[in-house]
Amino acid sequence: MTNLAQMLTDTAAEHGDRPAIKLDDLVLSHAALDGGSRHVAGLMQAGGVEPGDRVGLMLPNVPHFPFLFYGALRLGAVVVPMNPLLKEREVAFHLSDSGAKLLFAWHQFGAAAQAGAELAGARCALVEPGPFEQEVGAAEPVAGVAERADEDTALILYTSGTTGTPKGAELTHGNLRAAAQISVDLVDSGPDTVTFGGLPLFHVFGLTSGLNSCVRVGGELTLLPRFDPARALEIVQRDQVNTFLGVPTMYAALLHHPEREAFDASSLELCVSGGAAMPVEVLRGFEAAFGCKVLEGYGLSESCAIATFNRPDRERKPGSIGLPVMDTELKLVDDDGNDVPEGQVGEILMRGPTVMKGYWNRPDATRETLVDGWLKTGDMARRDDDGYYFIVDRKKELVIRGGFNVYPREIEEVLYEHEAVREAAVIGVRHESLGEEVAAVVVLRDGAEAAPEELRDFVKARVAAYKYPRRVWLVDELPKGPTGKILKRQIEVPVDGDSNE
Repeated sequence: MTNLAQMLTDTAAEHGDRPAIKLDDLVLSHAALDGGSRHVAGLMQAGGVEPGDRVGLMLPNVPHFPFLFYGALRLGAVVVPMNPLLKEREVAFHLSDSGAKLLFAWHQFGAAAQAGAELAGARCALVEPGPFEQEVGAAEPVAGVAERADEDTALILYTSGTTGTPKGAELTHGNLRAAAQISVDLVDSGPDTVTFGGLPLFHVFGLTSGLNSCVRVGGELTLLPRFDPARALEIVQRDQVNTFLGVPTMYAALLHHPEREAFDASSLELCVSGGAAMPVEVLRGFEAAFGCKVLEGYGLSESCAIATFNRPDRERKPGSIGLPVMDTELKLVDDDGNDVPEGQVGEILMRGPTVMKGYWNRPDATRETLVDGWLKTGDMARRDDDGYYFIVDRKKELVIRGGFNVYPREIEEVLYEHEAVREAAVIGVRHESLGEEVAAVVVLRDGAEAAPEELRDFVKARVAAYKYPRRVWLVDELPKGPTGKILKRQIEVPVDGDSNE
C-alpha cells in the first residue's frame, strides 16, 4: 500500500493518543485526525468524488486542512492546495487548469472562492467551524484507504508563476512519502518532536517538513494561521517548541522583534530554514540571540522542497545549502549541459525520489524541465572541495551589467552587514548602454537611519566596481509571497527622486 494516507492510519495505530495538531487551546490526537479523515472521505464520496478526481483546498493553517488533505488522499483523490488569498480569476484558473470538480474553501475567503468556482464550473463547499464539523460527523466514514501506486499523482502544486502562467507540478504518493521520510531522518525527529507550524500548509515546505513529517513519526504540529513574530514567540514558549521551520524573513522578524527577550525560547533545539537563501548576518545573529542551531536546506516545489541540507552532525558552512539529501544526486552544468569544473558556477540539475512526475497537462514544459530524469532548477551554484553547495542566484535573477555577471545574492549579503539594514533585495533595472544596472531596494530596521548614498558607498567599498548598486532606494516593506519569500518581480522601480544614480 503506497497511498500517503496509510501513513496516518499506521501512526494512529501506534501513537493514537499523542497530540498531532494544535491550534491554541484545541489539541487533536493522531487517532482523532485519522478518524476525522475517514468521515471527510465519506463526505467527499457522497459529493461524487472518485479516485483520481482533483479536489481544491483553499484554507489557512487551521486543523481542518489536515482532515481534508488526508481525507481526499484516503479516497484516492488528488489534492490541489491553493493560497486562501487568491482572487476570483486566480481561483478559476487553478480549478479549471486542474479540472477540479470540488473546492473546499475557508469561510472568510468565501466570496472569491465561490465566484472563482462558478467560473470554473466547480462546486464550492465553505468550511465554517461548527456547521462543517456537523456535516463531517454526519457523513458515513470510509474505513479503507484507496490503493494507489508510487507513481500516482497525490498533489498538483501550482508554482508561483515567476515565468508566466503558473504550472501544476505533479507530486506523487512516492514523492511525498520519500520527502516525509527524508525530513524525519535529517533531523532525527520522533514522537516527542514539537514543530512550529507557521509555514503555510498549502505550500510544499510546510506540508512536507511540517505536517507529513509530524504524522510520519507521531509528532505534534502547533499551528499559526498567519505569521506574526510576537505570536510565534508566544507559541514557542507556550508549547515548548523544539523544531522551528521558517523562511529567512521569519528569522529576521524574530531576531529584530523589540520584545524578543521577554519570551522563553530555550526549548528550541533546531531551526530549519529554506525557501530562499538566508543572509549570513541574520543566521549568525539569530543563533547568538536564541542559542540554537539554524540549518539551511534547499529545494523546489518540483522536488517537494527537498534537495540539499546541512547535517546536524557535520561541519556547517555559513552561506551553504549543504549536501545532497539521501538518494538524491546534484550536478552543475553550463548552458550547453556540460559539467562545470569544481569551484565554478553552473546551473543545478537534480534527480532523486522527491523529483516530480512532470507538469500537469504541460508536456512541453515537462520536456524542457525534466531532461533524461534530471530536473533543471534554474538556480546557479558552485560546489566546494567538500561537496557543499553554495547558491549564487536564480538564473533568471542574474544581472548582466555591461557584459559582466552580477549575482544579487552576493550584493545582498554585503548590505545585510550594514547595521541599519533589516531587509534587502538586489535587482537589475534597464539601462540604455549597459543593458542592465544594479539596483538595491532596502528596508531599514525600526528606528535606524541610513541614506541611500551611504548604503551605496558601503557596498562600493566592499565589492568590485562593476558590482555595486548605482541605484538604491528605501521602502517600508518588500513584497512577499505566501511563505514570506521576497518577490523580486513585484518590486516597483521608482522613476527617479527617491533613488540615486
